[in-house]
Amino acid sequence: MIDAEFVCDALDRRDFGFFSGVPCSFLKGPFALLEKRDTYVPAPNEGIALSMAAGAELTGTRAVVLAQNSGLGNLLDPLTSLTMAYEIPLLLFISLRGWPSAEDDEPHHAAMGAGTIGVLEAIDVAHGILGPDESSLTELLDLAETERRQNRSFVILVPAKTIGTYQTPPAVDRNELSRKDAVAALAEHLGDALVYSTTGMISRELFGASDNPRNFYMQGSMGHAIGLGLGTALNRPDRRIAVVDGDGAAAMHLGGLALAGERQPENLTHFVLDNGSYDSTGGQRTRDSVMQWADLALAAGYRTGQTCRTVPEIHAHLEKIADLPGPHLVAIHIGKGGATPPRVTSAHTNSQVRARFQREATPSAADTGRRG
Repeated sequence: MIDAEFVCDALDRRDFGFFSGVPCSFLKGPFALLEKRDTYVPAPNEGIALSMAAGAELTGTRAVVLAQNSGLGNLLDPLTSLTMAYEIPLLLFISLRGWPSAEDDEPHHAAMGAGTIGVLEAIDVAHGILGPDESSLTELLDLAETERRQNRSFVILVPAKTIGTYQTPPAVDRNELSRKDAVAALAEHLGDALVYSTTGMISRELFGASDNPRNFYMQGSMGHAIGLGLGTALNRPDRRIAVVDGDGAAAMHLGGLALAGERQPENLTHFVLDNGSYDSTGGQRTRDSVMQWADLALAAGYRTGQTCRTVPEIHAHLEKIADLPGPHLVAIHIGKGGATPPRVTSAHTNSQVRARFQREATPSAADTGRRG
C-alpha cells in the first residue's frame, strides 16, 4: 500500500499547485493531507472540481482532481466539452468502487464499477490502474506527463486498499446536536409521509431509528434526493413528502432546491442536516463557511425556512408547520462524526427497498377515485 504522504510528495515534486475534488474513502489519506493546504478547494460536485482545475491550468498552474467513480457522470460534460475540446490537460485520481467485483462493495457501486474503464475508453481518455507500490505511481505519473505534452488529460484509477489513510486529530467536541438525535427527533414527526433519505450516514441513521416501508433509502446518486422528493410530491399531491438531505448532498445539485422553490409543492418538507463534512468518506469538510440554508430556501421560493440546533427547537418548529402549506425547508445543524449506524443492505436489498416503497407510494383504486 502506498503512503498518502508519498502520493502528495510525488505531486509536489511535479509542481502541481491546485487541487479539488469530492471525497471518496479510497482516497481518504490524500484528502486528509490536502485539506491542510490553501491550494485545495473542496467542490460541491465533480464537474465543478474539474472546471476549477481547468481554470487553474489556464493560469499556468498544474491541477489535480480527485473523485469517486460514482461521480464520473458529473465529470463527463466538462471533461469532454471543455478540457478535451479546448485541449486543457488535467491529472485525475478516480477511485474504482465496485471493481473488480460488484460483490466487493455496496450494490449502488455495481454499474459504475463495471463500467468505469469502458467509459474512459469510449471517450478516448488515457488512464491506468494504480498498483499497491510506489513504483506504480511513478510510472503512471510519467505516462501522465507524456499525455500532458500532447494537451491530453490522464486518469489514475485507484482500487481499494491501494493508498493508505492518514490519521488526523479527532474533531473537537462542541456539544453539538448529534446526527442520531436529530434524525430520531425529526422521525417522530414523519407520520405517514413518504420519505426520501440521502446517501450515506443519514439513510443509515434513519434506517436504524425508524425502518419503514415508506422510507426510500437512497444508496448512491448523491445530490438527487430532492429530485426524487419533488417528482413524488408533484404526482402525489394528496400525500406528505419528506426529503432528509445532507449539506454536502444538497449543495452538490442546488438546482433541485431551486426547482422545488419554483414549483412550490405544498406537501413537501425538505430537511438539510448540516455538519460541514462528508461523514461517510472520512469527515472531509464540505465548505469553509456555513451555508445559510433558510435564507437560500426563501430566496428560491420555499414558503418557510428555519434553522434548528436543538431537539426542542426541532419539535417546536415541526409542530408549528405541521398544518401549513409548503414547501418547507428545515436546516438542522449537527456535530461531525458519531457512532456508525447499520447499513440498510444488512436487512434489505435495493430492489426490496424500491418495491415496498412503491407499494406505499402508488395510489390505490380508492385513492384514484378520491383524487378524480
